[in-house]
Amino acid sequence: MDRLSIILTLMTGAVIGGTFIVTAFTLGHFSVWAVIISVVATLLLSWPISYLISRRIKSQDPNWDRKAEARLVPDTDAPEV
Repeated sequence: MDRLSIILTLMTGAVIGGTFIVTAFTLGHFSVWAVIISVVATLLLSWPISYLISRRIKSQDPNWDRKAEARLVPDTDAPEV
């Protein structure tokens, strides 16, 4: 699990949700369904987009250590304890 993406999910969700709501209201859709569709779209898109943003931030950071990141994830081939 990428901890940076969890933090970015809050900010990304606010931006995406606000954009969808403002767009719906600008187009004249003043209904509960417009809000519900905007909320569902925000819930579906916020984490994947924040994960991509997190990957991009880490790829452009010269001080980010990929080997340290690999040690955080346990080996999937290791036997269970």
